[in-house]
Amino acid sequence: MVLRTHKLGEADRIITALSREHGKVRAVARGVRRTSSRFGGRLEPFSHIDVQFAVGRNLDVVAQVESLQAFGDPLSIDYAAFTVGQVMLETADRIVLDDGEPALQQYRLLVGALRTLCDGTPDGRRPAGMVLDSYLLRALAVAGYAPSLDACARCGTAGPHEWFSPAAGGLVCRDCRPPGTPALDAGTLAHLRALLTGDWPATREVPASVQKRASGLVAAFTQWHLERALRSLPHVEWDFADR
Repeated sequence: MVLRTHKLGEADRIITALSREHGKVRAVARGVRRTSSRFGGRLEPFSHIDVQFAVGRNLDVVAQVESLQAFGDPLSIDYAAFTVGQVMLETADRIVLDDGEPALQQYRLLVGALRTLCDGTPDGRRPAGMVLDSYLLRALAVAGYAPSLDACARCGTAGPHEWFSPAAGGLVCRDCRPPGTPALDAGTLAHLRALLTGDWPATREVPASVQKRASGLVAAFTQWHLERALRSLPHVEWDFADR
């Protein structure tokens, strides 16, 4: 899955992709910016590809590319879905390290989330913001940063608890809550649990107010654990609505 690209020289481009077996990889696509390039359009962000590399001195070189699915085509006509997809690509790029280690769960999660984002008509598909919240929680959980939604994240006291602290790692009890920690109502907590487990039927009748609160908490939790802000997140066009 192509995550991002940047120019190299007059006609080349470096691509960063998330692979099934080798984690995050970077390679040079020679001449890909020329109009005569055989596979220029296949190496854009959101492209799901089958690619072969030739071993290079510093970076491998793209030798052959076949397109498996171009997620960019349906996303390009839906601004809300497109901005959500950008956040997903940036998150995957930040979570998976450049160490060549397999990241199969992150790969499958990203491809599945983009496929869910694109499936169906705009009126029939799941809300883009909800798909994003679920992806962010699950991607962080795979990376070892799952939010604590059943016990206090600091002392381990079993819940239910009424406060959620992104910095502490999730729910916190009365004794452990940092100053200014917002209270968390039962409906928002249930929604967060459904997003984390992928329980889509439980999200069908969620009020817009609950969606909005949950999205704010997910964004704060994600950016705290990634240690710096996601540049694409402020551009997301949220689609909160009662359903």
